Amino acid sequence: MMQGLMMKRHVLISDLIQHAELHYASHTIVSCLVEGAQVRLTYRELAHRSKQLAQSLARLGVRHGDCVGTLAWNTHRHLEAYFAISGLGAITHTINPRLFPEQIEYIINHAEDRALLVDLSFVDLVRTLRPMLPSVRFIIILSDRDHMPPDPEFMCYEDLIASEHGDFSWPDFPDDQAAALCYTSGTTGHPKGVLYSHYSTVMHAMAACRNDALGIGPASRILPVVPMFHVCAWGTPYAAALTGAHLVLPGPFLDGASLSKLIEQERTDLLLGVPTVWLGLLDHLRQHKIRLAHVRQVVVGGSAAPLAMIREFAESHGIFLVHAWGMTELSPLGTVNLPTPELMALAPEARYLQQLKQGRAVFGIELAIMDDNHQRLPHDGKTFGKLYVRGPWVASSYFRSDDRSSFHEGWFCTGDIATMTADGMMQIVDRDKDVIKSGGEWISSIDLENAALSFPDIHEACVVGIPHQRWGERPLMLVVADHEPDQGALRDHLAQHVARWWIPDRIVLVESLPHTATGKLSKKTVREQFQDYYLRQHSEEV
Repeated sequence: MMQGLMMKRHVLISDLIQHAELHYASHTIVSCLVEGAQVRLTYRELAHRSKQLAQSLARLGVRHGDCVGTLAWNTHRHLEAYFAISGLGAITHTINPRLFPEQIEYIINHAEDRALLVDLSFVDLVRTLRPMLPSVRFIIILSDRDHMPPDPEFMCYEDLIASEHGDFSWPDFPDDQAAALCYTSGTTGHPKGVLYSHYSTVMHAMAACRNDALGIGPASRILPVVPMFHVCAWGTPYAAALTGAHLVLPGPFLDGASLSKLIEQERTDLLLGVPTVWLGLLDHLRQHKIRLAHVRQVVVGGSAAPLAMIREFAESHGIFLVHAWGMTELSPLGTVNLPTPELMALAPEARYLQQLKQGRAVFGIELAIMDDNHQRLPHDGKTFGKLYVRGPWVASSYFRSDDRSSFHEGWFCTGDIATMTADGMMQIVDRDKDVIKSGGEWISSIDLENAALSFPDIHEACVVGIPHQRWGERPLMLVVADHEPDQGALRDHLAQHVARWWIPDRIVLVESLPHTATGKLSKKTVREQFQDYYLRQHSEEV
């Protein structure tokens, strides 16, 4: 076998920030801090401050392979930590502060974090957990001296980096070394760790920047509303550095009014976030009769976007909503539903229905749907199957775990139920644990929720399968609405979108719905609360 005669060079996260410093030195990052200030700095300044932080961490004893936890919002300091920790050869462990305190305690101890970098918002949380964190040697507060809490154990971020000169060379090492660690939040039991390498992270960033993915380039002005503690903000910090994109970091200010002001102030053209964030933004825009002037695309992931949201972005703002799909185990990007010429040639309503689908795999990702025996099912756009995935930025196992149940012969089983067309268009039908089996037939909770959300005055909908005396399971729908919906009109509306036998036996108005730490509907909580709803009604009728 003849091998190619090419140089063997590692690709490291530090290469990204060095590239930005060299080629996009004057391009800017805008950062909204917890303290309320707004900071503007260049990639040159970001690179220098990242080196100063790397020097500080090394002086404090952080070594190659150590985990350093971050409890922080999307700010320039958190961004500096992304490059400093991994660039040093340590592991950036982003911690979701929205998890239960017991889960946060578990993942810090499971990762054996040597240090924590903490935003002011989470100081009280860290104080409470501190006695239960034996591996943590020091805690750095992401603040200047004026805003530091009065606790001698805490170190001041700005004081630390100011004491370093920043004349630092990033170390070289193999690119299969661990770079970042994120824990899943959608599993039963303890959260599971997904350990990314430098190679997988850089490959993911390169894929995300392609025009057939997120299309990020030097002229892009990106607002990642998805938190940097959630799957590394979908990789946008790395993609931005790779291309020199202008990056706008909203800090903790994720309400509709704050986002609207920031979007217009910075003329952002690419927004990324979960549906609940965009619902809040659209509500603010609607109330104040604001039209977004500069936004080109809104990327939605984390959970399915409702049809009403797709329609409102298009008709009120001229914005194409890009449905994307991924998971923590995928770094997270798997598929993107882009505005292709064929899609844009459709009539608006037909196009909106196509936009509900999660799209085609980005280059590097391979998808398949299989049955319970791991046999491939036809890609005919109709057959339901378990969604499997493989690729260079897909997890091969969980961190410090013997659980291999989601991995099979080089494939990762996502836990999603999906359909695929012959040309690769994928649509999530449901989560494996959420799909409803009624009388031996499958019902998609997602399709029912999307249908309900296109009914007037319904803001949120949740459908779960509940035990039923006759059918085994029947769907129960909970809705958040301005007022009690007309049940007959709503059922007739649902019948226009799904089979009649899918329509829930009961539709219940609630004040609010529970959500997970990543903003998804907590169907587990709903099922627990309404577990005996139909059985109780049956016994009362008898």
